[in-house]
Amino acid sequence: MAATTTITTDAALARLMAWLSPAYPVGAFSYSHGLEAAVEDGAVARREDLVAYVEAAIRHGAGAVDAGLLALAWRAAAAGDVAALDDIVDLGAAWRGTAELALEAMQPGAAFATVTAKAWPEARFSAFATRHAGRLTHAVAFGAASAWHDMPLREACFGWLNAFAANIVSAGVRLVPLGQTDGQIATAALLPAIAAATETALSVEDADTLGSAAIAIDLFSMRHETQYTRLFRS
Repeated sequence: MAATTTITTDAALARLMAWLSPAYPVGAFSYSHGLEAAVEDGAVARREDLVAYVEAAIRHGAGAVDAGLLALAWRAAAAGDVAALDDIVDLGAAWRGTAELALEAMQPGAAFATVTAKAWPEARFSAFATRHAGRLTHAVAFGAASAWHDMPLREACFGWLNAFAANIVSAGVRLVPLGQTDGQIATAALLPAIAAATETALSVEDADTLGSAAIAIDLFSMRHETQYTRLFRS
């Protein structure tokens, strides 16, 4: 039976909760992951549509890729393998289907690195963030920081995926629109997908095994880039 590591200190738990809070100033609330175009097109019009859209992103799209990269970044940081970590940074920056999805990954990554280095100072993370200023995706920065701040990988990966999903759900509540209760029902319905995506990410040992197949989301993202009226940046 595989061993399970859990958070054993209040300090580590507090950091994880703070970093995943909607109040953490990374600007994720301004992105919809292409959902705004899907709503305008009529492809997402009900709570069930929203759940399906987010599940596709988590299990087959950018969420799946980023969760795998987060796990690889965590392991490289924990092992002190600077060369491997630098390679993961390059992959994270390159692995984007559209310009807006790249912005959605990079801008929060830069914001996360800046605020985390100041509010939760750690020498290795500060050096890492400085070396890759403007090039860190949110998931890779989060993975490295989690390792250096003694957060177990499983909790870090599950928490990041949960926050990724919750942000798209929040956008859907505003765009469809849905009521707050429907938003929470959608969030609860996504728990099995988040748990499965976490297990998949934890099994990633090499970036060559990563891939995405959420083509419809990429197409909606491309259309959003020229959408006439927009509330969100992606």
